[in-house]
Amino acid sequence: MAQAPQLPSPSSSDDYTPAQIAHRIENVGVIKANLKIIPLLTLSILAGAFIALGAMFYIVAITNSGLGFGPSRILGGLTFSLGLILVIVGGAELFTGNSLIVMGWAHGKIKLSGMLRNWGYSYVGNFLGALGMAVLAYWSGYLHLDSDGVAINAIKIAAGKTHLSFEVAFVRGILCNILVCLAVWLCFAAHTTASKILAIIFPITAFVALGFEHSIANMFFIPLGMLAAQDPALLNASGITAQSVPTINGFIANLVPVTLGNIVGGGFFVAMSYYLIYLYKPD
Repeated sequence: MAQAPQLPSPSSSDDYTPAQIAHRIENVGVIKANLKIIPLLTLSILAGAFIALGAMFYIVAITNSGLGFGPSRILGGLTFSLGLILVIVGGAELFTGNSLIVMGWAHGKIKLSGMLRNWGYSYVGNFLGALGMAVLAYWSGYLHLDSDGVAINAIKIAAGKTHLSFEVAFVRGILCNILVCLAVWLCFAAHTTASKILAIIFPITAFVALGFEHSIANMFFIPLGMLAAQDPALLNASGITAQSVPTINGFIANLVPVTLGNIVGGGFFVAMSYYLIYLYKPD
């Protein structure tokens, strides 16, 4: 396959062009696919924890906000953006963002085994980080903020997620990771930390406000709601019926379609689209 021409680097005052972004993401994907296990797993645990911190911020922000439906969801999206800001600026391996590695695989720069290896370790690490933060949040007394309002909200969020149908969860997963990967894509156009943060805020606020599903965030939201629901008083205050209590089976039933949707949204709709536009060179 013919080598793509080298593109000149922009000056520090110019953003990278979309074509340059595609090459930058492909090159970073090659590095990600070849990370050693210990740094890969450690960075993945950090990413799960970072997304969980954004989710914690989100729950507090929307609890009894009194702003009404739309403004409350926008506020929640703004606060949830903290998670991806920490991942991008702090440096971490997030499974959903790593869907963009598909570009390097499609271009023949990354083996399928390397891509799947990165996805596997990042997914497991993200799970450990998010679940660990759920346990820490539970032990910290975080759920009792606002006179148990945070706990009640956590139960409602988890119950809503664990009772989505497969089809709805899958489609919401697709739509979510289109926006997440576009946020990452936009970050690759930026030179400064401030511009990266600005690039993240709008797509992430949009996916949260629109109610889409992020597999790694759900690794925090659902276990936290399950922990809160162990208290009969909190469960009763939430108004959730016994049939709607979030369970492990419900957790798995959410994660499977949302994860698949995230892969399709990021890997196909974003990564493959830009690969065909900027990297694909027919013989």
